[in-house]
Amino acid sequence: MSKPRRNKDNTSWVKIRKFFNDIHLWGGLVSGIIVFIVCLTGTIYVYNTEFREAALSEYYQVEKKGERLSPDYLLALAKPAIEGNIAGIKVPFYEGKATAILYNTEPKAKDGERADWKKKQEQEASKATVKSDSIVSEPRQATQSVAHQHGVHREAQAATKGDAVAKAQASRQVSPAGGGGRRRFPNQMMVDPYTGDVLGDPSKVKTKTAEFMGKMFGLHRWLLLNEIEEPIINGVENRKLGSWITGTATLLFLLGVLTGLVIWFPKKMRAWRNGFKIRWTANWKRVNHDLHNTLGLYTWIILFLMAVTGPFWSFEWYREGWQKTWGTYQNRNAPREEKIEPVSKLIYGKRAMTVEETILAVNTALSYDGDITINFASDSTGTVSVTKNKVGFFAPSASDRLVLDQYTGEVLEKDIFREKSIRNQIGSSVKALHIGDVYGPFSKLLYFISCLVATSLPVTGVLIWVNKMKKKNKKR
Repeated sequence: MSKPRRNKDNTSWVKIRKFFNDIHLWGGLVSGIIVFIVCLTGTIYVYNTEFREAALSEYYQVEKKGERLSPDYLLALAKPAIEGNIAGIKVPFYEGKATAILYNTEPKAKDGERADWKKKQEQEASKATVKSDSIVSEPRQATQSVAHQHGVHREAQAATKGDAVAKAQASRQVSPAGGGGRRRFPNQMMVDPYTGDVLGDPSKVKTKTAEFMGKMFGLHRWLLLNEIEEPIINGVENRKLGSWITGTATLLFLLGVLTGLVIWFPKKMRAWRNGFKIRWTANWKRVNHDLHNTLGLYTWIILFLMAVTGPFWSFEWYREGWQKTWGTYQNRNAPREEKIEPVSKLIYGKRAMTVEETILAVNTALSYDGDITINFASDSTGTVSVTKNKVGFFAPSASDRLVLDQYTGEVLEKDIFREKSIRNQIGSSVKALHIGDVYGPFSKLLYFISCLVATSLPVTGVLIWVNKMKKKNKKR
């Protein structure tokens, strides 16, 4: 009697599945504890901004009392309370939110280079401009002085127009010395838009919530090794060491996500439906297996996005690979093209736009509802940089950017996110894809749930392995 022929395809699939299962198992066991810590802190950190603002709600939330005051008037009211240079204003779309006056404190110069550059720029700009005789109403004079106090007078005369534009263009071709560092974010002085009350700068208030979220971030990124002063390994900064550990664990987690999808498919395809449900009435071992198997499948896409973007901040080779893949890589050592930045046209007797006029120009160019952040021009030929973010539960979080002539409101440059190629959108959204800031509160909620599932995977995975080991020992 002849032996039945074995299905070669089925045998091959079993071997492939076992190979991926072994990678999934040992990668998970090696990285499990670190992945648990990273995912748990990541779950909490999804709502970092919301937690911090809730702890200082008196700075961000205001009671609606009639109509909102003019942003220009709010600038004038906030000026005496600000120790620094007013840089811009953030006007929220929703009522009940405070208006933020953006300002910069004097930055620390690196070896005197940045300070010398700034002084030289101001000297050049002052030579190229003269005071204006423009007549404005008294409230607008107060507003204009606030908007202009951080740079030189903008109301220049046409007599020096050619020289001023030429000098401004020349100065904008070269970046300041030492400008390759991190970008400084401006401080925010919060103002009640209904009463004009200056609420204060929330960054100067220390809270337990902010301290806790800072710890969560340090644990997520560096396992708090950044708080240890003495180097653990000679020649390696503790922060970098922590980043390497979390980055390696994330790469193993990424491998687990990919192999997990392969081994999710059952040996017998007729049983594939079981992979979509959790059998709550079964014994705890089966429930644990289903929690690992099924929840991992439902959150697979978001787990993949979190894992594939995570090592971006840990390894330079990974960061460069990501940037080259999506076309956003810039070689720091390569000579940069000299780019002439756009300038505002100096018009005799023409004053700079007020904030209200700027908002009107922005809403004309970008007609959707959204929060508007205006960065004022730095000098008489400088431009106004504006970003606008859509609002709503499902609203895309990516901002659109406009560069406006400070006198006419003409759009000189625009950077509209939806007009970018898919490749550029992905390449420039690595942080958003990692933390879930993609489609407003909706995507944040999905990321929160998915990250919570990711936190459970090392636990349920280890329990599955322990149960299998016990089963094998019993058979022996």
